[in-house]
Amino acid sequence: MFQPILLNACRFLLPAGNAVNKNASSVRLPNNVMNEMQNPRKPDSVQDALVALMVATSLSDERGETSELITINDVVDNLPIFAGYEVNRIRKVSLYVMDLFGSEDGLSTLFSDIRDVLPADFSETAYALACDVVAGDGRLEQIELRFLQEIRHELNIDRLAAAAIERAAAARYRR
Repeated sequence: MFQPILLNACRFLLPAGNAVNKNASSVRLPNNVMNEMQNPRKPDSVQDALVALMVATSLSDERGETSELITINDVVDNLPIFAGYEVNRIRKVSLYVMDLFGSEDGLSTLFSDIRDVLPADFSETAYALACDVVAGDGRLEQIELRFLQEIRHELNIDRLAAAAIERAAAARYRR
């Protein structure tokens, strides 16, 4: 079920210069990535929570498109909230999210962990970043819309504010 996600995520998670063979029956990861997979990083900062939500949004359609992962990378590289953020933490948080998606209560645990570290005044920021990830691949799937609805509910985003955020993301990523 998560093999396409894993293949795309592996490309995103691997250090530069490593490649993943799409036709391989199994994925061989470097030892440092394997070690991190055994100790994924629970979000413990605002930045980690934002990354976790973006990664979860990307994986919500069970594909984890490369374009969405590139959007996450671009956001972390360019937004002021991520100034000084250690880029290698993206991989650790991503592995944590992927691990949660494999468990029965994973989604509720993810939202609980995010709410634990995300101040209320960053809820709209988090939603805007999730909308950017969804818009990043140029396709809007029903499952992604349901996931955005879940985010709105879990982070108590006002419906009018959410509509404005969604419209802005659509305008930014229009093709």
